[in-house]
Amino acid sequence: MVRKIYIFDTTLRDGEQSPGVNLNTQEKVEIALQLEKLGVDRMEAGFPAASPGDLAGVNAVARAIKNASVIGLSRARENDIEAVREALQGAQDPCIHLFLATSPIHRQHKLRMEKHQVLETAEAAIKYAKKYFSKIEFSLEDAGRTELDFIAEVTSMAIRAGASVVNIPDTVGYMTPYDYGNIFKMLKETVSGIEKIQLSAHCHDDLGMATANALAAVLNGADQIEGTINGIGERAGNTSIEEVVMALETRQDFYQAKTSLVLNEIYRTSRLVSKLTGMVVPGNKAIVGANAFAHESGIHQDGMLKEKTTYEIMSPETIGVKESKLVMGKHSGRHAFREKLIDLGYELNDEQVNVAFAKFKDLADRKKQVEDEDIRALIEEKLIETPEIFALGTLQVAYGNQMTPTATVHVRFQDGSEVAESAVGNGSVDAIYNAIDKATKENVELDDYSIKSVSHGKDALGEVHVVLKQDTISVQGRGISTDILEASAKAYLDAVNRLIEKRKNPTSNRSNVTLI
Repeated sequence: MVRKIYIFDTTLRDGEQSPGVNLNTQEKVEIALQLEKLGVDRMEAGFPAASPGDLAGVNAVARAIKNASVIGLSRARENDIEAVREALQGAQDPCIHLFLATSPIHRQHKLRMEKHQVLETAEAAIKYAKKYFSKIEFSLEDAGRTELDFIAEVTSMAIRAGASVVNIPDTVGYMTPYDYGNIFKMLKETVSGIEKIQLSAHCHDDLGMATANALAAVLNGADQIEGTINGIGERAGNTSIEEVVMALETRQDFYQAKTSLVLNEIYRTSRLVSKLTGMVVPGNKAIVGANAFAHESGIHQDGMLKEKTTYEIMSPETIGVKESKLVMGKHSGRHAFREKLIDLGYELNDEQVNVAFAKFKDLADRKKQVEDEDIRALIEEKLIETPEIFALGTLQVAYGNQMTPTATVHVRFQDGSEVAESAVGNGSVDAIYNAIDKATKENVELDDYSIKSVSHGKDALGEVHVVLKQDTISVQGRGISTDILEASAKAYLDAVNRLIEKRKNPTSNRSNVTLI
């Protein structure tokens, strides 16, 4: 039988404790409303006793949310409990979250209490809160480093005092999945009345095991998982809710448990939290990272094009991402390149694909990622049936704001020979064009010159467009490169080649590229 696992979201409380994050009331409400759409069962809106602003923020969330339990955090103190009571006025389903440290290191150095004092303080707080709240969660702070028999003793006390949820936090991210799961197993097997409450798992990611520990807790009887969107939180962060939820969904055969989250709201929620907190989601972040459904390797792309499940264990649409991405880069293969051409509207024969693929690979060695605009530019530049009488070899330009620009251009001829010419000019491009004129011995007039970016970023491809005139003949030329001076040289030589071809055959058809 598949168990229901409750999701306790603490993005607005523990997540906001991330260094540098400070959400105002409006931002808290905006995130809370999205969490409601996501379908979280419970959301911890803040720590009301921390400040008047936090109290007001919790109250605003409490009044805005109708379909989830809104929770306020409280130390085991009457003043904190009163602050939560005030903050949760107007909540449809209020809950207080009490906590007190239980580990030896916290008892000795922070609380300066003996075990019996911890028990008495916690019991008094739960009973005091019970006067105002029907739902109480009690957390054993630093339970991961607490003696097992004391965890059981505190849990038993919390049940008798009236707690409805007992949380076992791995506060400092110290636990291993085996050890953490064993705590839940022990409690389920030894604590009288454990069936009356829910056990909750709250993990931190200091050793990178928060998700693994949370799932180990599920396997050993946990009823609730606590975490944050994108895994934000103190130090290395909390359990990533999206990771646990999708692990349970994808491996339901193994865990025999699932949540009631609206899965296709996951990505939208992740983006909103990232935007309002200013915490960028790493590209390789599981589930919601930019690369989570992106494939560049030729082998992977080939498999994906044949059958998506070869390399994807879940579909991007499930979490609200439109589709997988075949990232075009130096590892991409011919199959993916051909499919990309079709997507862009080009229907090419095998020979044309081979030519374009070779140029694509050359560009991919120089760019981290080849964008659609880059590929369009390559196709439109290269699949033109104009004989290449002149081709660009090497190019060197010397320029400084206190010197005359000088260019040396090596031009290859159709017969394989090569000539190098140098020239000066009013600028770098003028110097290049003067050198090409000397090498080709063509007397032409530059009628127009323009540059535009055909992709984005610092390594964007630049496209240069020139118009050359010679007597009554006017031709256009285009050049593409990540280096604008190289693009300028290519455009000029392209135009010269077209000019010579047009002189020979004024009615020549220059392209047979078919657009779908």
